[in-house]
Amino acid sequence: MELVLEVNNLSKAFGSNVILDDLSLKINEGENITVFGQSGTGKSVLLKCIVGLLEPDEGEIKFYGESILNKSMDEINKVRKDIGFLFQSAALYDSMTVRENLEFPLRRNHNFSDEEVDEKVITALEQVGLAKAIDKMPSELSGGMKKRIGLARTIITRPKLILYDEPTTGLDPITTKEISLLITKLQHELKTTSIVVTHDILCAKIVSDRAVVLKEGKLRYEGSLENLFNNDDKFLRNFFSDEIFDENRE
Repeated sequence: MELVLEVNNLSKAFGSNVILDDLSLKINEGENITVFGQSGTGKSVLLKCIVGLLEPDEGEIKFYGESILNKSMDEINKVRKDIGFLFQSAALYDSMTVRENLEFPLRRNHNFSDEEVDEKVITALEQVGLAKAIDKMPSELSGGMKKRIGLARTIITRPKLILYDEPTTGLDPITTKEISLLITKLQHELKTTSIVVTHDILCAKIVSDRAVVLKEGKLRYEGSLENLFNNDDKFLRNFFSDEIFDENRE
């Protein structure tokens, strides 16, 4: 399989607070990777470095073999056309209708005709099951609907890599399952590669091909979800079990 993303020895600190510490990770084409970790351990910072919203202090990020660091804004925007980012809040523009929210990235970054824009908007909404919401305002949508619209806006440009930042946060278990199944469905339909930052075990069980756990900015685990849940590492057992294990005791 082709290597989509390569993160080598990535480090990022804010003052004396080290967030990412010599992190390395490789992701193959078509994979769904779930990233776990405690709050503040660098998960969202990793995504923001990949998409160019933050500049790492050290290390290298390659997208399809080409470094994406130290680029001009035009070069960064070119890379961003192939990387979709679903923010935790869905980040819809409150003053725009659903239609206008989806049109925005198409008109800003591409030169599609009005007919092409209309077709892409309708297709994206059909893919997330919300074609009838096209003229609604974000204030008229439920939390789950906002996630779906955010996802539609993310996939409308047909990115090669999609970054999900806590896609099921704040959702009930049924909606969580629906969104997770939708992520998997779209991955297969669009043949994308995905990184899913989550704390949600149900979401991970549905979408994950491979799991990664970060601790204090370092890679603590990489492998299958099944092996993660059955791991002898006391930190991992504390993270994924209702039991409490003392890491300082044998």
